[in-house]
Amino acid sequence: MAIGVTLTSTAHTRIDDTVQLAKEAQEAGLRSVWFGQTFSYDSPALAAIVGREVPGLHVGTAAIPVFGRHPLLVSSQAQTAQAATGGRYHLGLALGTRHLTETGFGIPYERPIARLREFLTALRLLLETGSADFHGELLTATTPLPASVPGGAEPPVPLLVAAMGPQALRVSGRLADGVLPLLAGPRALAEHIVPVVTAAAEAAGRPAPRIVAFVPGVVTADVGRVRETAAEALAFYEQFPSYQRVIGLSGATRAVDLALVGDEETVAAGIRRYREAGATQVVFTATELGGDEDRRRTWKLLGELAGG
Repeated sequence: MAIGVTLTSTAHTRIDDTVQLAKEAQEAGLRSVWFGQTFSYDSPALAAIVGREVPGLHVGTAAIPVFGRHPLLVSSQAQTAQAATGGRYHLGLALGTRHLTETGFGIPYERPIARLREFLTALRLLLETGSADFHGELLTATTPLPASVPGGAEPPVPLLVAAMGPQALRVSGRLADGVLPLLAGPRALAEHIVPVVTAAAEAAGRPAPRIVAFVPGVVTADVGRVRETAAEALAFYEQFPSYQRVIGLSGATRAVDLALVGDEETVAAGIRRYREAGATQVVFTATELGGDEDRRRTWKLLGELAGG
């Protein structure tokens, strides 16, 4: 199974430090590193730099909100990253949240599923053909000038969506290459996410979708301390209805209940449950919560599992 990790880049993180962490991840045997999108670093640009500096390592964005962006601009970013990395870039999109959308951009968070559908339709045209003539209810994307980047479509950029609700999953199954569920445990994957997105892909005549499960986890001897730290860090997600729903569908009550924290045997067993539930790839998040020693121990295990 392909296994990766997220690299957390804040406003205080130097790019050189992120590149060094990516090198450590590759040396540990990990196949990919992923970057979130906030209001600081531009994640496709950061992924392009890291992928260029660390040959062979796959890099991904998880995930760019569709509100406040346009398919033409995201296509340019993605194709540039794909060309810079020699075809090792993976683009993730998200609906985002009402609070960040309306507070940060001053844009009404309206008709998110319709916006996602139109965004994906236009973006797929751009990524696959380098041109578009799309006129939707919410978006227009046309190409009076060339919109392709040499090497940016070789191969076409994989298009993934951080979808977990039924409507977003159906749209993603029809128009994307896979999904990026976060805090969706094995039960939620097996019973709700994988069946819906797979059925939608089959109905559209598309290949089986990638299921890239993002899972918080740390290998540690100090389980109590790390779990307490994780509870504080992950509580942020509990305020959003979409995460409340998927946490509940996973049979949990709090986000920390879905964190894999423990020794190597405990964490490896947890990863196997995600694979059995239908995950095609697992990406560990929050591996830094126990400190550098636990992070390296976690990455060592993940690298061994990735190579096994």
